[in-house]
Amino acid sequence: MTRGSVRREIDSAAVVHEAQRWLGTPYRHQGCAHGVGCDCLGLVRGIWQTLYGAEPEIPPAYTRDWAERSQDEALWQAALRHLEPKARDDVAAGDVVLFRMRSQGVAKHLGLQVDATRFVHAMSGRGVVCSAFGPAWARRAVARFRFPAQVPPVSKER
Repeated sequence: MTRGSVRREIDSAAVVHEAQRWLGTPYRHQGCAHGVGCDCLGLVRGIWQTLYGAEPEIPPAYTRDWAERSQDEALWQAALRHLEPKARDDVAAGDVVLFRMRSQGVAKHLGLQVDATRFVHAMSGRGVVCSAFGPAWARRAVARFRFPAQVPPVSKER
């Protein structure tokens, strides 16, 4: 059986379980290793790897201020390529939430919704934590996605 023919279903409980398993992982810029270190993108990448195996694409190296000068919504575009978009206000456990940290900045922070009031994310200086999804975070949320329900085929163009 080829990987593209695997029909395993991925549900929100699996996403939440995996996100919570990463709690306490130290922050590490561009990291993607459970218990060793990750940033917010690395957290989502690590969850993808656990749920699906190989990543559909490997992100290029990036600086902490990436895309700010060009205003390129690279993270948003990558999410659209690999995740299923949903309405921003349709909050559900297991969602990947994209945040804009400054009103005129690009969207470049990610988190995983645990329930309507909490989300897991990686923060510089704190590592992977569970935070309240209160008004301040809800205001910053600009897009919402869900992981694909089935294991996607591996692209030959990796």
